[in-house]
Amino acid sequence: MPTELHDRTHIDVFDRSAREAWAYRFGVTEERLRKAVRIVGSRVTTVAAYLGQSIR
Repeated sequence: MPTELHDRTHIDVFDRSAREAWAYRFGVTEERLRKAVRIVGSRVTTVAAYLGQSIR
């Protein structure tokens, strides 16, 4: 995982590069990522759990 993602605790869906990187990391579309953040908030661990992913 790129360092810029590893050090973050929240997902900024308004930052295009961050949004693209997190969508790629979770294996989802950017729209799916935005929807997840709208539903559960921007905390990485919460979004990961919602998407059925784990954070290492």
